[in-house]
Amino acid sequence: MKNFLLDYNLKVRLPVLIFVVLTVFAVTYYASYAERNGVGYTPAQPILYSHKLHAGDLKIDCRYCHSDVDKSRHANVPSAKVCMNCHSIARKDKPEIIKLTDYYTRGVPIEWKRVHKVPDFAYFNHSVHVNKGIDCSNCHGNVAEMEVVEQVKDFSMRACIDCHRNPAVNIKNIIPGKENLQINTGPQNCSACHR
Repeated sequence: MKNFLLDYNLKVRLPVLIFVVLTVFAVTYYASYAERNGVGYTPAQPILYSHKLHAGDLKIDCRYCHSDVDKSRHANVPSAKVCMNCHSIARKDKPEIIKLTDYYTRGVPIEWKRVHKVPDFAYFNHSVHVNKGIDCSNCHGNVAEMEVVEQVKDFSMRACIDCHRNPAVNIKNIIPGKENLQINTGPQNCSACHR
């Protein structure tokens, strides 16, 4: 009788356990894929900011606000102080600029919501790409036409490897003034991005 119960428990519990483990894995994988992929992600920001107006109509270079993008692995998000370089004079009476001025005068950082994110387990260096002449729009889309910034490109390993293997096909836009730089294939070994 003891062997029968042992066999019965093994025959019933083992498939149930395997099913539960596989289900948890599948749900976790697909839920995290949506987070990693992020295409279409458009969070509400604390201050309405139009990249279309600033980068598009006014033609302010991305590097004016994201000033460390060619020096650091991170593209910094500008502080209220950077915004106030213009808005201490320009359009001061607009509701969103009044909010911006309030953050600035109180010395409180604006809690911008991150739109683009490479997974934590992957290393990415903005300065290497920018200094090679690769324009921001190749990964971030045509931000100069976006009223509200959203993620339009897949930040998956496949997307990065495709570009590293064949930059001539995948890199559409070059930073003005850097057209003569040679863009070679990027590193394709695991340790280039997984450190």
